[in-house]
Amino acid sequence: MATIALDIGGTKIASAIYLPDGSMLYNRKQLLKGRTGHEVGKLAAEILEKLLTTARRSRIPIEGVGVCVPGIVYSQTKRVWAPNIPEWENYPLYEDLRRVTPEDIEIYIDSDRTCYMYGEMWQGAAKECHSAVFIAVGTGIGAGIIIDGHVLHGASDIIGATGWMALQPPYTTEYDACGCFEYYASGNGIGARARDAVRADKAYKGRLRQKPICRITAHDVFSAYREKDPIAVSVLHKAVEMWGMGAANIVSLLNPQKIIWGGGVFGPASMFIDDIYKEACKWAQPLSIKQVEFVPTQLSGNAGLTGAAFLAIKNHLYE
Repeated sequence: MATIALDIGGTKIASAIYLPDGSMLYNRKQLLKGRTGHEVGKLAAEILEKLLTTARRSRIPIEGVGVCVPGIVYSQTKRVWAPNIPEWENYPLYEDLRRVTPEDIEIYIDSDRTCYMYGEMWQGAAKECHSAVFIAVGTGIGAGIIIDGHVLHGASDIIGATGWMALQPPYTTEYDACGCFEYYASGNGIGARARDAVRADKAYKGRLRQKPICRITAHDVFSAYREKDPIAVSVLHKAVEMWGMGAANIVSLLNPQKIIWGGGVFGPASMFIDDIYKEACKWAQPLSIKQVEFVPTQLSGNAGLTGAAFLAIKNHLYE
C-alpha cells in the first residue's frame, strides 16, 4: 500500500506517491504563480486528483493522503491558517481535497513543522529517536516537537511558534510583527538586519553595498560572509547567538535526544551548527545539553513532503 503526499508552501505545491519503504514516485512541483485563497485549494485538489488517477492506472493501491501546510491546522474543524497564503485565515482545505478523493481513502493534514519532524523520524536524522525537535528556519522560525513518541500540538494547535521566543530585553515594538527570535535569526530577519546596518553605516563600502539596499536578502548575507564582510559577519554572529539561546531553552525545557536544523536557511547556515551548540552550552541545563545532539536535516527540501506521507501512514496504522 502507498500514500500520496502534498507539501503546500507559500510559492509552490510539491507532490509525490510514497511506497511503504520510503521511496518516492512521480515527484512534481508546481508554482502557485500568484494564486490566492480558493485558487490554491483548487490547484491542490487538481494535483491530488491527477496523482490518484496515476496511481489507479499504475495499479498502486493508495491507503491515505497526507498534506503538509505552512501554518496551523485546527484539529477540531480541519481548517487551515497559513499566513503566507492570502485568504487562508480559516480555510476549508480538507473540503476541497475531499471532493476529489474516494470515501475509502482518508485525508490527514498537519503543520509543516510537525511534518518536518515526522519526515526526519521516518527517513531522516531522527530515526530511532523518541524525543526530538526540528527547528525550521526559513522566512520565519517554527519547531516540530515529538516527546516520548508523541507529537505535541497544544491546546489550540499553535505549539512550536518558536519565532516568538523572548530572547533579548528590553521589549520593543519592532518585535510585534514577527517575534524577537525571528526578528534577528529568521531568513527575513537576517536580510532586514543587514539592510538596517548598511543604511546606518554611511562609510561602509563592502559587498552588500553593491546592490540596492532594499534588495539585500539572507542569501546575499551568507555570500558576503564567505568574503568576511564585516556587516555580514556581525549579522550572522547575532543570528548564531540567537539560535544557540533558542535551542538552549528548548533543550532545558524538553530534554530531546536531537535538535534537527532545517528550512531554507539551513542550507547555508549548517556550517554554524557547531558554533550554535557551543553557544547553547552557555545557557542550557548542563546535563541535558551534554546528552543532546545538534544535526542538520537529512531530507533537504523534501522533509515536509516525506513527513506528510508518514502522517498518512501513521494515522492509517493506528486508526
